[in-house]
Amino acid sequence: MISINNLTVSYGGFNLLDNVCFHISENDKIGLVGKNGAGKSTIMKLICGLQMPTSGRIDKPNDLVIGYLPQIMEHHKGKSVIEETMTVFEALFALEKEYDEINVSLAARTDYESDEYTGLITKLNDINEQLSLAKSEPPEIQARKTLLGLGFKEDELDRKTETFSQGWNMRIELAKVLLSKPDVLLLDEPTNHLDIESIEWLESYLMVYKGSLLLVSHDRKFLDSVTNRTVEIMLGHINDYKVPYSQYLVLRKERIAQQSAAYENQQKMIEKTEDFIRRFRYKPTKSNQVQSRIKALEKIDLIEVDETDNVSLNVKFPPAPRSGEIVFQALDITVGYPQKVVFRDADIEVKRGQKVALIGRNGEGKTTLMRVITGELRPLKGTVRLGHNVSTGYYAQNQEDILDKNETVLGTLDKIAVGDVRSKLRDILAEFLFRGEDIDKKVSVLSGGERARLGMAKLMLEPYNLLALDEPTNHMDIQSKDILKQALAAYDGTVILVSHDRDFLDGLTDKIYEFKDGAVREHLCSVSEFLEKEKIENMQELERRFSTQNQGNSQEIAPPSEKSDTYEEKRLHSRDEKKLRNRISFLEKKIEEAENEMKDIEKVLADPGEKDDIMEITRKYLEIKRTSDDLMEEWDKLIERN
Repeated sequence: MISINNLTVSYGGFNLLDNVCFHISENDKIGLVGKNGAGKSTIMKLICGLQMPTSGRIDKPNDLVIGYLPQIMEHHKGKSVIEETMTVFEALFALEKEYDEINVSLAARTDYESDEYTGLITKLNDINEQLSLAKSEPPEIQARKTLLGLGFKEDELDRKTETFSQGWNMRIELAKVLLSKPDVLLLDEPTNHLDIESIEWLESYLMVYKGSLLLVSHDRKFLDSVTNRTVEIMLGHINDYKVPYSQYLVLRKERIAQQSAAYENQQKMIEKTEDFIRRFRYKPTKSNQVQSRIKALEKIDLIEVDETDNVSLNVKFPPAPRSGEIVFQALDITVGYPQKVVFRDADIEVKRGQKVALIGRNGEGKTTLMRVITGELRPLKGTVRLGHNVSTGYYAQNQEDILDKNETVLGTLDKIAVGDVRSKLRDILAEFLFRGEDIDKKVSVLSGGERARLGMAKLMLEPYNLLALDEPTNHMDIQSKDILKQALAAYDGTVILVSHDRDFLDGLTDKIYEFKDGAVREHLCSVSEFLEKEKIENMQELERRFSTQNQGNSQEIAPPSEKSDTYEEKRLHSRDEKKLRNRISFLEKKIEEAENEMKDIEKVLADPGEKDDIMEITRKYLEIKRTSDDLMEEWDKLIERN
């Protein structure tokens, strides 16, 4: 479907991509992986035609529909959330308008035998088929289901887009991409601005998506759930594995080990052969053997071990000074701003050495609580206190706004460092992969991943005993996240952590505070256990919400997760099974009736009488065919579920 052939992208004398080749086939679900700056986003831009390669080409069908979600995008203003989302259906509405106009034209004509009349009938039939394929259910229902799945609330859909943050506007663009039902989806870090519930909804959607997918993500669980193939970019070259991410890691390790072993064995054999040649080159009795071995060496295909980029973070937090037993305590607090209360009547307690996760939908108060913990915000009601001898190191989510864009990397740390640590700034920056000329870069030219690393480096300047980290892994590649997770697990202080990365949280935190509907609830369970329970409740709520609005129609936009056995068991209990079978029987009866009606009309069209209104009969035929196609599509989906 898409063929990438001998693709090279060069900047000056540096090859970002070097003679890259791979193919995207129908229904491929590819995870495109590699370190920050490896060229993942560049490949997506090349496929979309937004960037041209230095050499090589990309072949794709002219009629291929590509849905592309970039990392950074422009957002539209002036419309409500639902109005902006509905713009994706403009082409569909134009088809409907053309369909009506052709019907009006046919009604006014009597030249039934003319080529022009036949052409209009053919065009009407073509449009009807396109509409049948496109409209699995009413467009507004599709849009609302998608927006709610991505985290919007019903009462937010009529708000103007400019009243939402950049992250929420990204969700609108993601909804438009999904609703366009493209042949190929290119998603560049789609989970960066999604909360966990929305990530799980998107994951469920992509698991049953029928087209091809090329995905850049730093969420290991997300990659494992939705991809079946992993394409690795390493030092400008491509390695292709026909497995999801976790299996790719195992196979990659095995491949490098096999290459290394084969290389070492070959080098030993070459060394022995060369030693034999040196020893016996001038002995007449060994001349034939020497010549034979010289020729054998000339024919050897030398084994090469693939280059690997082994440069990685080296994070180790300074030992934490001892604090009191209670590190942070909030009693009956109500928090918010004069114009809006975010959450009410919350009791929160964090003890020394605990690692606590704050989880919930964006806008429910996680970052607001962080501001309370750091003293930036006072609660509207209730009491808060930090424990004895608590020193807080804060990593804010919006590093791009906090860091001085006109300052250099080294200058950023130098401005706030005091005492002996100033002599270690270059070493600290080196641990966060800022080396050589990198330390003199302006913050304004740093990538999202580089700014995240610089923000994390600032936490090394003092020995804190409470780390308050708000989305620290946004823009970090998977290897960097793994290293940060290990460092936090080894840290002997207290951690309060906001993150939507399930793999990062799992096994790291030992308490969860859930922010939902203006309340804060404590959960003493693992992240995976909490999410399994939430998934079941959320799926059931979505199903209840739309079942009355869309009885019997396709559930394509908000599909259930096929990998949740607990959810499947709950969903497919006996009552629902009976309901499903009844619906299938009903559809089969209606399809049969429609087909019989169409056969009767076809007989009339084959031999029309004088009183037969050909235009009206044709219109009726196309309406029945359209209804039949809709019924067949729903029947197919229900059979798959059954």
